[in-house]
Amino acid sequence: MNHHTFQTIGIGVAFSPNLKANIYEAARLAIFFESKLILIHVGEHSEEKSDTIESHLKPFKDRELDYEIHFEPGDPVGIILQAINHHQIDLILLGAMQREKFLQFYLGSIARKITRKASCAVLLHINPSVQRIPCRHVVVNGMKSSRSAKTIASAFYVGHKLGSERITIVEEIGQDEVAVKVEDDESLEKATAIRERLRLREDTRVKNIVDTIPEAYKTGIAVTSQPIFGKRGYSIGHYAEVVRADLLIINAQGKSGLKDRLFPHDNEHILKELPTDVLILQ
Repeated sequence: MNHHTFQTIGIGVAFSPNLKANIYEAARLAIFFESKLILIHVGEHSEEKSDTIESHLKPFKDRELDYEIHFEPGDPVGIILQAINHHQIDLILLGAMQREKFLQFYLGSIARKITRKASCAVLLHINPSVQRIPCRHVVVNGMKSSRSAKTIASAFYVGHKLGSERITIVEEIGQDEVAVKVEDDESLEKATAIRERLRLREDTRVKNIVDTIPEAYKTGIAVTSQPIFGKRGYSIGHYAEVVRADLLIINAQGKSGLKDRLFPHDNEHILKELPTDVLILQ
């Protein structure tokens, strides 16, 4: 089965109030995925900084955590992107920021730039915690594309490793595929019939993909598919928020250019206001 794997996980270490929680989240993931953990601090080395990081890693050393700590002064975006390539990092963890007085999370400018330019998968955490918050429900984008099978298979791999209980495969269907203007009962009936055909088509396509996934990755996980008609990117983000998913898995999109700045990618709706933790697969 072709799916993403995370042999090396990276995290940028900033000495912020969330330092301990961020390190705990990264260390737990490295253990769950049996990965090497690379901790990168953008700044000068000091014994005090090193001792602080080591102290937070102490609970995981008995669990045979494999890790390295690196100190690199310079531009944060450039240093993190360079570290991803140099250490062959498969997954980089980035933290989101919370808007004051609102339970809404967004990416700061540095995290947004790294997310757009990273050559590896990116996990965006909205609420890092010292105490583990179980990842019970995973929502994955199953929209028809050349990458659908790998994305869905990766969701089962991640759900299996994290002990998830439920995976929902969302099939985003653009309103243009219905292409019927509802003006009376006849046009409403026609639009409804088209929607039903699209729903059945997508359900069959997704079922065929799920059937190829090893049973070991599906054991103990309830699997559902959910067709959604609406604006791509916005629809799945809103759905993940409504069902209170613990993790949303989506594909990365193309590199930014002038056209992309004028007409933002579907994922920009999600990055603007993160509905939950988001895993972006390259």
